[in-house]
Amino acid sequence: MSRLHLPQELEKAISEAGTNALDRELDRTLAYREVRALAEAGLGRLRVPEELGGLGLDWVQTTEVLVELAAQDSNLPQIFRGHLAVQEDALWRGSDNESARSWLERFGAGELAGNAWTEPGQGGFDRSGTVLKHTSRGPVVNGVKYYTTGSIFADWLDVTARDEAGYELGLLVRRDQPGVAISDDWNGFGQRTTGSGSAALTNAAVTHYEVRELTDRFPYQTALYQHILLIVWAGIAEAAVRDIAQTLRVRKRTYSHANTLQPASDPQLLQAVGEVDAAAALARAQVLATARALDEAFATRKLSREEQDRAVDEVELATGRAQVALHKPVLEATSRIFDALGASGTNRGKSLDRHWRNARTVASHNPWVYKARIAGDYRVNGTAPVRLWSVGEPQETQKV
Repeated sequence: MSRLHLPQELEKAISEAGTNALDRELDRTLAYREVRALAEAGLGRLRVPEELGGLGLDWVQTTEVLVELAAQDSNLPQIFRGHLAVQEDALWRGSDNESARSWLERFGAGELAGNAWTEPGQGGFDRSGTVLKHTSRGPVVNGVKYYTTGSIFADWLDVTARDEAGYELGLLVRRDQPGVAISDDWNGFGQRTTGSGSAALTNAAVTHYEVRELTDRFPYQTALYQHILLIVWAGIAEAAVRDIAQTLRVRKRTYSHANTLQPASDPQLLQAVGEVDAAAALARAQVLATARALDEAFATRKLSREEQDRAVDEVELATGRAQVALHKPVLEATSRIFDALGASGTNRGKSLDRHWRNARTVASHNPWVYKARIAGDYRVNGTAPVRLWSVGEPQETQKV
């Protein structure tokens, strides 16, 4: 477990979350029980101040906890990704802000938020297709979202939408209401139990104090979202070295042309394990470095706009560089498993391929090739990194 002194119930919930992780993967069973146990034990309030029911951790400490969880089941930190962003926004505004304090109190009591930003098709490329309108019964939102990671487990949905004047908004919508329907229809080959399916919003009620312009939120939103994916990578690498070491330790079958009669003492196989171990250590070190950049960005919330912009650019670049630097080592490490274990390592019941599939799926989010270009543009031309961006089909072909 983490070097932190966590509440015993949280350590237990993290440890037990990995008990049935393989079965959940094989059966594609969503971790409703595990997510609720983690929330009740405090995972959803890691950074909430202690006086509001949280643990009051910084980002380095929070990252250590989440890497441990990712090593148990890489799907679980991604489930909490949207929640952590909403929590960060409330922390950025501060507990002296009435609305922010109310959210921190909710999270301190164990409530969870999920993500509902991305849209299928043309929606969301440069203008959200999800719309907020005002009615005699109050504001309601209509639209369809995809990749709604964590929302199927959550109490609240963090929804992007535009109002009738065209302003881009961030809304918090109660999950348990007739106007919200969430489906587990994510069909990717990895991270299959994150609940990253679609959400249909049909006249879903939104209370006034939950409506804010998206650009008014904390300024390092995309960096934080990327950081959670880096944590997932670090956990995947750690799980890969754990599984390869455990399997090799008890393996009896060997080859007549191997170096030793026992696989556990074969120097070439031990080298393979060592290479995976090194990749896991690299990923952990890198993700802790980006966590420090997040802490530095958060520390500027009461400073000048110039100081905030500098810190935010730094954390955007830090998470982008980490994504570029880690994608090859982590993917190679998860493939290296099979060099040490031979054909029996491909047994579907062991599902060791899930580590590669999960890592490859995470690598496909926020493509690293763009992050490499952005880092290069910053080095050569001093161009500031992109902060908020969207994805979808352009309504017409744009010339570049």
